[in-house]
Amino acid sequence: MDLLTLARLQFAATTIYHFLFVPLTLGLSFIVAWMQYKYYKTKDKGWDTLTRYFGTLFLINFSLGVVTGIVQEFQFGMNWSNYSRFVGDVFGAPLAIEALAAFFLESTFLGLWIFGRDKLSPKLHLATIWIVAIAASISSLWIIIANSFMQAPTGFVLKESAFGPRAEMTNFFELISNPHVWVQFPHVLASGFATGAIFVLAISAINLLVNKKNDVFKRVIRPIAMFALIALVVSVLAGDGQGKYIAKNQPMKTATSEALWDTTDKAPFSVFSIIDEKRKTNGISLEIPYGLSILAFNDPNATVKGINELQAAYEQQYGPGNYTPPVTLMYYSFRIMVYAGSFMLLVMLLTVIFSKKLIQRPWFYVLLVIMLPLPYLCNTFGWIFTEVGRQPWVVQGLLTLQDGLTTATSLGTTSMLLTLIGFVLLYGILALIDVTLMANYIKKGFNNIEESVEAESEVLITW
Repeated sequence: MDLLTLARLQFAATTIYHFLFVPLTLGLSFIVAWMQYKYYKTKDKGWDTLTRYFGTLFLINFSLGVVTGIVQEFQFGMNWSNYSRFVGDVFGAPLAIEALAAFFLESTFLGLWIFGRDKLSPKLHLATIWIVAIAASISSLWIIIANSFMQAPTGFVLKESAFGPRAEMTNFFELISNPHVWVQFPHVLASGFATGAIFVLAISAINLLVNKKNDVFKRVIRPIAMFALIALVVSVLAGDGQGKYIAKNQPMKTATSEALWDTTDKAPFSVFSIIDEKRKTNGISLEIPYGLSILAFNDPNATVKGINELQAAYEQQYGPGNYTPPVTLMYYSFRIMVYAGSFMLLVMLLTVIFSKKLIQRPWFYVLLVIMLPLPYLCNTFGWIFTEVGRQPWVVQGLLTLQDGLTTATSLGTTSMLLTLIGFVLLYGILALIDVTLMANYIKKGFNNIEESVEAESEVLITW
């Protein structure tokens, strides 16, 4: 593999590992805050037990998320220094605000929540976890603002420097009001809420399968399923809006996600197809008539541009080159995200409607446990779809991946390969630590949930 491929794999590996923890942080923080609010209002010890139980799992996840996120920003300077020079004057502002405002706020009040349980008043202690949850969402907003500049650059001018052209911010308001931000952020946030809810349901189901006497977990099944259902509905609606935006502003992303090779009127939606990228054809295909035209433009008669026409147009606009993302990866990434999300939506709808009957059935708890990987699949392949879909651009229409790569002679394929292997191994170990810590803590609740909560301080001190 060449240097560019290795650099992309390295960044992809660290990003995917990091994004295993971020959505759970977004969703679980609000759920823990809600549980503590229930305890504050009712003085029911069961809610305090649930708050401390899932709060400890939240802290383990948060810690790993911080560790895995730090490396990403270093990679901008190590592997992608030309990209950093080009976009630093724009990209640096939202990243700095995210770190100095949102993340510091989140970390500070998380510390107050951990160590202030018996020192702060109940109302003030409750406020700290709500601030943590809100700050986590604000933090994600600033990251989305930065990412949206890569998808749809706005609020800048190009200026020449000693290292070539670079983007310079001219309008901060245009940067934060970028339309791409406001179609992407609700989708990401709702997906995080759904991840947290499915996680709580799965862990509750494990406890109920092992020990039916842990009735305290039954009380969360219906309200958390309702929370998950609302989050999934919002995610679907926001995703639909994002899809229409993409169809208009990033048509190649739409075309490759459907493996639509030729421009088509009344374009169908492909439910499943066998992709042949070399011949630029599709084999066995199951389609819904007019589906893609409706999804992309709300018009069954709309014309959707195909890959071949867009490739020719981009060659004419930008010069010779390959402007087509990997079609097979795009096609199946989109479907994994959509189909896994649709299945979760169906299960949560049935849970809300039939919860009284379902909580008496052991197979229902098995189903909830099986669902645990689904939000992670949705989140991972959703980001793969988002980022790979604009290739070969690292900044849409302005900077290619090849031009964004570090040109230092010290950056060689051998060192890149070694660091790629090192990061994968290191992150694998960290993921194993995360799973082990969570599993050990969850097991402590199998016999007596109260005992597991009492062991909370031991887990935190060990960590």
